[in-house]
Amino acid sequence: MEQILVRNLPAGTKAALRARAEAHSRSVEAETREIIAEALTREPVTIVDLLSTDEGADIEFEPQRLGLTGRTAEL
Repeated sequence: MEQILVRNLPAGTKAALRARAEAHSRSVEAETREIIAEALTREPVTIVDLLSTDEGADIEFEPQRLGLTGRTAEL
């Protein structure tokens, strides 16, 4: 399982996240996962997007597992 550490959040962000998590009866960590998953669902990532990053070099190509979508190349 992967992890991420977010530094330098704007003032009040952690308190707002804690309040939102409480309203949904979740931990702050679970609420953060939900927010990230929801945001990524709205804008699907393609294999082209992933491979264009430095981290893309280590990606194993499993489109369904990664939730990837295809798109036609613009020529």
